[in-house]
Amino acid sequence: MKRIQIAILLTVSLFVFSCDKQKQEQQSTQQEKPNIVVFLCDDLGYGDLSSYGHPMIQTPNLDGLAAKGIRMTNFYSAAPVCSPSRVGLMTGRSPNRAGIYDFIVGGHNPRLNNRDLVHMQAHEETIPQKLKSVGYATCLSGKWHCSSLFNDPEKQPTPDKFGFDHWFATHNNAAPSHENPRNFVRNGQEVGEIEGYSCQIVVDEAMDWLGKQQKDQPFYLQVTFHEPHVPIASPPALVQKYLAHAQNENQAQYFANVENVDIAVGRLVQYLEDNGHDNTLIVFTSDNGPETLLRYPQAKHSYGTTDGLKGRKLWTTDGGFKVPGMMYWMGGEIYNGESDAVVSALDLMPTFCELAGAELPDRTLDGQSLTNFLKTGKVEREKPLLWAFYNALNDRVVAMRDGDWKLMARLQYDTAYLPKIKNVYPGNVDSVKNAELVDFELYNLTEDENEWKDLSADRPEQLDSMKVILNKEYQALLEGSHVWER
Repeated sequence: MKRIQIAILLTVSLFVFSCDKQKQEQQSTQQEKPNIVVFLCDDLGYGDLSSYGHPMIQTPNLDGLAAKGIRMTNFYSAAPVCSPSRVGLMTGRSPNRAGIYDFIVGGHNPRLNNRDLVHMQAHEETIPQKLKSVGYATCLSGKWHCSSLFNDPEKQPTPDKFGFDHWFATHNNAAPSHENPRNFVRNGQEVGEIEGYSCQIVVDEAMDWLGKQQKDQPFYLQVTFHEPHVPIASPPALVQKYLAHAQNENQAQYFANVENVDIAVGRLVQYLEDNGHDNTLIVFTSDNGPETLLRYPQAKHSYGTTDGLKGRKLWTTDGGFKVPGMMYWMGGEIYNGESDAVVSALDLMPTFCELAGAELPDRTLDGQSLTNFLKTGKVEREKPLLWAFYNALNDRVVAMRDGDWKLMARLQYDTAYLPKIKNVYPGNVDSVKNAELVDFELYNLTEDENEWKDLSADRPEQLDSMKVILNKEYQALLEGSHVWER
């Protein structure tokens, strides 16, 4: 009897020891997974930070991140406008595949060419979903703009359906402006007016959420600022600071708006440092290039700069989607310096999945993992970057970057008149799929980053080679692009 009791005690002890060891191993594995923070600005131009050459705007916190990590000079967003850019970042796929071809208009409006139905569909897999599957806590704080019927879960998926444990967001812009916004929703509940400025409010929410998390659980935090998208409002003290250096008060408001973002980023980074989050990968970028001054009446504050790049938001020249990009791994090993490697927001999904040990989505991805880039600052792209933005302000709506070269093309449709394409649906899908790529322009971006000299006549062999690649890549994108039903 005594021997049986001893045997039982030994068995129980071994079982408990085994469970404790397994638990410790799981905790150890979790602690090795990096926390990930993505800061995404709205309409911030390539030249709007002091570390990217702006002569007036002071951004010491972001400059500090760039100095300690990687400052990227060839970072591209997934689209030259907000909604498709955000969907591309979160899915690692061209937004055309998800059916997000243009910015999403909120609410039902049958005159808007069916865009009231557009939203990121429930079957799309996102960064927070994949990271949540391997133990991450996840949070969105800021702008959403991935659905037309915001906060209507019966009709369109809300952020929690895409993997965010906690979400604090607006449909699109902060309203009535960045100051004292009243259109935030927290986990489905309207919040009402909040005193303060939007970028500081979303950072407050992020820090509050972080303070409630388990210290040994890795987290994914997506902070999506409304700034410097209109309607702009900035703290008076910052505006006053820039008045002496600006053309007018509207420009001073813009300069102050960007610095206010820098202050918000600095607050959150300081919080991470003060609270021992010493294994955190931080990414900072923008959804697209800067708005054009006075493109519409409310754009009176739009004094963003591309640092000489051709075009702006809504263009397929580099001014439309070449944006600031920096990465800093707090407490981790990372290449330190400037990198001219061609990197895309599409690369974040596969990169984060590899770092976290999560499986990639079982679908076509257009980005690639940057884990080696984080160590070396170099990357060899597995396939070119491709944009097909049918509602572009410039004529050549299809663009491809392959190495040093960029090829652009106009689409010649099979109909005498076709309205600007803001969405693909049965009424225009045949015209889109049958359109011919014509009027090519070819640029060497290492020699001519501002796209001034078209080399299509001077480099016929390079042109022919690039045309073959573009036709192949564009046809593959067309085949995978979503068509919305009426």
